[in-house]
Amino acid sequence: MSKSDAFESALLALVFQNTNIANIGDATGLRGAAAAGQLFVALHTADPGEAGTQATNEVAYTGYARVGLARSSGAFTITGNSVSPAANVNFPICTAGSATATHFSIGVAASGAGVVLYKGAVTPAIPIAAGTTPQVTTATVITED
Repeated sequence: MSKSDAFESALLALVFQNTNIANIGDATGLRGAAAAGQLFVALHTADPGEAGTQATNEVAYTGYARVGLARSSGAFTITGNSVSPAANVNFPICTAGSATATHFSIGVAASGAGVVLYKGAVTPAIPIAAGTTPQVTTATVITED
């Protein structure tokens, strides 16, 4: 089964921009949160998988932390049934260690084993070494299909 393009776009707007979806449930529709909060972008050395968490295969260089983005149109751009960051997502600089980020995820927790909402491959992979500031660009797209 699949969703209509209109519902895919509305679902992305609810998750990423805290925008209500009209005409689902009661007269007020499917509501966004009173306080929009944040979503957290993580980098991974391999696909975290369908059963994985934000911590599964997460990079672990010195200085690394997930990046929080507000659930708003200022942080995420939705075009049709796709969403991308409104600006490049810059991770903290690597001060020691190394890794190669091949995947990213967007989830609910700033740290620990948070729920992965969406995930995807980073193309090209990001080689990380001391002095590197990893970045997920605005060309990174998640498609709801």
